[in-house]
Amino acid sequence: MKIKLNLLKNRIENALTVTLLAVIAGQASLLADKPNFLFIFADDLSYETVAALGNEEVKTPNIDRLAEMGTAFTNTYNMGAWNGAVCIASRNMLNTGRFVWRAQSGEKALPELAKEKGFWSQLLERSGYTTYMSGKWHVKIDPAAIFNHVVHPRPGMPNQTKEGYDRPKEGELDVWSPFDQSFEGFWAGGKHWSEVLADDAESFFGNAAEKEDPFFMYLAFNAPHDPRQAPKPFVDMYPENEIQVPSSYMPYYPYAEEIGCGPKLRDEKLAPFPRTEFAVRVNRQEYFAIITHMDEQIGRILDALEKSGKKDNTYIFFTADHGLAVGHHGLIGKQNMYEHSVKAPLIVVGPNVPQGERRDAAVYLQDVMATTLDIADAEVPDYVEFNSLLPLIDNASRKSAYDSIYGCYLGDRQRMIRSGDHKLIVYSLAKRVRLYDLKNDPLELVDLAGAPGQWERVRTLYQELQALQAEMDDPLDLDAYFPELGKG
Repeated sequence: MKIKLNLLKNRIENALTVTLLAVIAGQASLLADKPNFLFIFADDLSYETVAALGNEEVKTPNIDRLAEMGTAFTNTYNMGAWNGAVCIASRNMLNTGRFVWRAQSGEKALPELAKEKGFWSQLLERSGYTTYMSGKWHVKIDPAAIFNHVVHPRPGMPNQTKEGYDRPKEGELDVWSPFDQSFEGFWAGGKHWSEVLADDAESFFGNAAEKEDPFFMYLAFNAPHDPRQAPKPFVDMYPENEIQVPSSYMPYYPYAEEIGCGPKLRDEKLAPFPRTEFAVRVNRQEYFAIITHMDEQIGRILDALEKSGKKDNTYIFFTADHGLAVGHHGLIGKQNMYEHSVKAPLIVVGPNVPQGERRDAAVYLQDVMATTLDIADAEVPDYVEFNSLLPLIDNASRKSAYDSIYGCYLGDRQRMIRSGDHKLIVYSLAKRVRLYDLKNDPLELVDLAGAPGQWERVRTLYQELQALQAEMDDPLDLDAYFPELGKG
């Protein structure tokens, strides 16, 4: 009898073991079926700087390669910022999923969010992903607290030097050079930071290739942020006298002081006031050079992905935190509401993503977060406000999830709304509005705000902006500055 009971016990235990192994195997199979995510993030990269998307000056063969492999979104916006470092707000929104003003109010609670495992990387980790991070971070939480593997987390920017400001001046000796490593910057530590990021990516892929778990890699370049440094061969690709001056060039933006973009703003100090065509050409030369150098490192990252054997089951997202003026409209930085500064490139590559296609629906770059959660079938907390791009990827004729696009800079300086083909920019302290027809005037050269017959359009957009402000918890009362435009 005792032997029979032991035999029965062994059979039950074996059955439970087999069942448990089957469950574990099933879970492993589910994880193996989950796609990987490779997120490549540039810094200060305007939407207009990709050759495949229409720029004839800049050389970006590897970003072009991504555009050929996938779908590009041509109207990708950053919502704005509550401070001069626009990248802080952009990255907070990206990693928490919150719209701009709620991202600001939630900054103090980031440690609590980490404990709740509510950051982008942690939500994917909860769904079975191994997470990796290298490069620029600029969020007020230690990335090691929310990623499984972290190397070389970088600050907001490489060190700038006094020689890097207020330059160049035609006819005067320029002591700063984009390939002089003695200024450190991107070469602090002995190797250009863009090259270090590619090294880290290659190491990550070597690790991931040995694992069954799906991965999420967050690879964030500091390039092409200033100091815009690149090896000399890349600078030599762009002779200064061949660089085109933007058609929106002007020596000084008329409302620079009122909108917070005067000589006191760090980004604007990079070039002399008033702007000269020579200074703009040199700044764009150095901008293009560091972009092409970054592009070469992106090629290394894509090659490493292919070598890992994981490419066919990996979604690639390439974007930037915002754009940059670099000579447009008399501006150098990104702290403005013009397209060159609020729009970034966005390319999605992956299983079943159409190749070589474009989508013109207006989106936010932070929609990338929601898209990965959608693809991974991960939990999407209530505080995630951005939308998945999958419906737009699947259907080229589908409309944007956003009725209009919102933009802001600082508490009382600038606001913007894009609705359809028209954009209204509002300068509170200057008590001015600017209206642009983006379909017929994509470079925003002609301000229609004072044109005959445009008053009703201005007022309609202004009131739509106020409705958006209410949705966003925007603290600015525009009617205090523009009572004639308000609802009364």
